Amino acid sequence: MDKKLTDRQLYDLASAYDYDYRALKAIIEVESGHHGFSPITGKLIIQFEPSWFKRFKKDWQADTKNTTWQANKVADQTLEWEAFNSAFASSPNAAMKSTSIGLMQVMGFHYASIGFKTVGQMWDFAKQSEMNQVELALRFIKKSATLDRALKAKDWPKVAYYYNGEGYKYFNYDTRLAFAYQQVTNFKSI
Repeated sequence: MDKKLTDRQLYDLASAYDYDYRALKAIIEVESGHHGFSPITGKLIIQFEPSWFKRFKKDWQADTKNTTWQANKVADQTLEWEAFNSAFASSPNAAMKSTSIGLMQVMGFHYASIGFKTVGQMWDFAKQSEMNQVELALRFIKKSATLDRALKAKDWPKVAYYYNGEGYKYFNYDTRLAFAYQQVTNFKSI
């Protein structure tokens, strides 16, 4: 099975969840630049979040050996994986919960609310294909009535707020989503 998402798969997923194909494609563009897996290493695209790790591993300061993660900022995938692996060595579950993954960058801590018994199961599902990664995001969006309505209305500030949190303005998520949406062409079945 090919891990790469096809336009047909994205269109079918969008239709199944009652969303605009172009809106999902815009989120994918902004969140991951159309890559669920690194074109260089083949690894899952991730963004490790140190602030979340500190919440999930209350005694994080006690580990003086695995500290690389503490200096992590938004970085290239090599540095993200170094930070993640450092945190994982300290606490696997806390590290996976503290990391957004795949095409649409769903945070690991959402695992239970989107139908997984463990965060590891969520990660394993995402590692199988980009289509699964979109499925994670769609489950996440459907769990929030406000986000669901905002995406259907293409209310990009609300989408950005509920998808990325209150700091969305710092990264211009709302304007980037609106621009990406305008650039996407409609799906054409071949």
